Amino acid sequence: MFNLKLQFSAILKQRIIDQTYPLNSLLPKEIELAAEFNTSRPTINHAIHNLVQQGFLEQRKRLGTIVKRNKITQEFTHVIQSYNQEMDNKGLKAITKVISFDKINPTSEIQSALNLSTSDSVFKLVRLRYVDTAPIVEVTTYIPTKLVPDLNKIDFSQASLYDELRKRNLPVTHVTRKLEVKKASSTISKTLKIKENDPVFYFHSYGDTKKDQKIEYSIATYRGDLNSFIIDLNIN
Repeated sequence: MFNLKLQFSAILKQRIIDQTYPLNSLLPKEIELAAEFNTSRPTINHAIHNLVQQGFLEQRKRLGTIVKRNKITQEFTHVIQSYNQEMDNKGLKAITKVISFDKINPTSEIQSALNLSTSDSVFKLVRLRYVDTAPIVEVTTYIPTKLVPDLNKIDFSQASLYDELRKRNLPVTHVTRKLEVKKASSTISKTLKIKENDPVFYFHSYGDTKKDQKIEYSIATYRGDLNSFIIDLNIN
């Protein structure tokens, strides 16, 4: 019975994530859901209560159960780890889709970020990250080909960039990030399945190795409705 309750909870959660139940809408009544799933109202009540505790639903007197959107707390602002590792630590299922992976000539912006000359080339890796089938962030990463010439042989829908760099004795040991809040363009809104002009978090990340080599320059666009960020500071 307990597994059955978790199963219905997972189904309702997925419907919230894929917007079958839109944000701020009323969840169908327990009696309706019980009839749909051919189960008892107490089982549905338990599934709903579980999602209330997780922050996906809110119960209001005389109104009903409202659909919320539980934000994913991102910790990469103060921790260097792979996206999959961070999501795994939270018990979330992360999926990565590689949009493109090309070798290009760097623009002046990329040259400056990675300390490159005009004769250098870079790999441009564009990935779309999902959590529970919802697109969360699009990341465009530039890596100097002279440091990792075989990187384009790796399937980054499965592999972690930081893990692959570590295998080549080029671990990222220091990262500088710059955060902006912007309005979603028409292109990124389609990619992240949000509305044009919706707020997005826009990060520039600069990664160095232990030898102070510039090895990574990334631009990440996070959905504003599904992400929040922790800034951890110490006072000396």
